[in-house]
Amino acid sequence: MKKLFLRLVLIAIVATVAPAAYAVEYAQIQVSKSSISFTYKQMNVAMAGKFKKFNGHLRFDPQQVTKAMASFDIDLNSIDTGAADADTEVAGKSWFNTTAFPAAHFESGSVKAVGGNRYDVAGKLSIKGQTRDIIVPTTLIEQGKVAVFEGSFTIRRGEFSIGEG
Repeated sequence: MKKLFLRLVLIAIVATVAPAAYAVEYAQIQVSKSSISFTYKQMNVAMAGKFKKFNGHLRFDPQQVTKAMASFDIDLNSIDTGAADADTEVAGKSWFNTTAFPAAHFESGSVKAVGGNRYDVAGKLSIKGQTRDIIVPTTLIEQGKVAVFEGSFTIRRGEFSIGEG
């Protein structure tokens, strides 16, 4: 089965800071500074693209990782493969079928610290009416009141009926 590699770069800002306890909770995603991109191979040629529209919710306190949560909705019609004809093709029924399934959705279930500002975010990814459990290895880079969360994962397109026929 062909694979699709997704890369998430999310920039979040601190929603609350408790100076006495130095507690930090990142809770607001800066969508305009964040990105969701992908790579894949078509006829053995490496291709890349991105989704221009998505939204999400995040709650992450590095001191209380077990209480963390993240959810994202990706507008599949906002795909940008770099070619308008390819964008139209992947929106069609055999690929994303955006008429029937206009969005992909991710909902975290648990977050596990694995050391060195790295976390495994386990959750459910839904595309084209198919839901699968995935783990997104994620790295946190804190920059004052801003944090960059970077993660990537690979899916098998066939598990989501992407590229049927």
